Amino acid sequence: MEFISPGARQYKANLHSHSNLSDGSLTPEELIRAYREQGYSILAITDHEASYDHTAASGPDFLLVTGYEAYIRPSPECRLDNYGPEIHLNLLAKDPHNTTLIGFDPKFCKYMPPGEAARREKAGDLGPRRYTREYIQAFIDQARESGYLVTYNHPCWSMERQEDILAYSGCFSLEIFNTGSMMISGAEDNVILYDRMLRMGKRLYVHGADDNHNHQPFGSPLCDSFGAWTMVLAEELSYPAVIRALEEGRFYASTGPAFTRLAFQGRNASMEFSGAQRAIMHMSPKWAVNLCARAGESFDRAEFAIPDQAPYVYFSLLSGDGRRAVTRAFTREELGI
Repeated sequence: MEFISPGARQYKANLHSHSNLSDGSLTPEELIRAYREQGYSILAITDHEASYDHTAASGPDFLLVTGYEAYIRPSPECRLDNYGPEIHLNLLAKDPHNTTLIGFDPKFCKYMPPGEAARREKAGDLGPRRYTREYIQAFIDQARESGYLVTYNHPCWSMERQEDILAYSGCFSLEIFNTGSMMISGAEDNVILYDRMLRMGKRLYVHGADDNHNHQPFGSPLCDSFGAWTMVLAEELSYPAVIRALEEGRFYASTGPAFTRLAFQGRNASMEFSGAQRAIMHMSPKWAVNLCARAGESFDRAEFAIPDQAPYVYFSLLSGDGRRAVTRAFTREELGI
């Protein structure tokens, strides 16, 4: 099985961004121009409770993914509590023209002009939102039924209890890196949470994103753009191909390193990558196999033997300056071992 073939197309994507249609500083056009200039091929402009179809701005070498960020807070007035939990979910539309609003509540849909919101198709429980497991699960279920892929965003920032996060089902991917949260607190690396999910039987994928609002200029040490991304392994740069790759888990998260090959033959895994200082095969927080270069050096290929007892494996790369790349997990059943 080859997860990444040598020379396979990899499209650099930011699947979480905000424009001045909600609380971002840049216009959609400015965001598109900035990400194109930085070598990205895919951008999802996911404004808060503001679903817009930007796909008319797509071209042969740049794809806009339709979606928006939904959020549920304990406050029925949508007040931000800097010391309490809430949940944020990105809804990525399988159909590029799907702008359905899920669980519409005008107090949360505060960035979209009322007339614009009135024209949107709506689905799910309309009216006041409730920060309960039952309501959140119904929201996720409705979003999926309405044609969205649902991601779980920035769990460190959201401050939800781990037992609540583990209770939800239906999210297809976990935001393992989030640049915006890293700029706030220095903490949004969710590998340990991902391990816990895997041990609980939650088979999510993982991706990286900026969650950029651009309140600081490009080049600032606190700029929240271009810090984390998703490499999408699609057959071509088209909307159906990219959505299919996301649904099938053909992508990985990065803040720097790149995988150029990842293949499995029986219990053996082999990979090639851009220069890294460490390559790791993860099997649990207690058990991982590390291959390392000498101090100050790097290497670009590794081979691992998957132990009989490992219920799953996933792989990460670590560069000398601390940048990382992480794949999704592969189960024994998936690998046929």
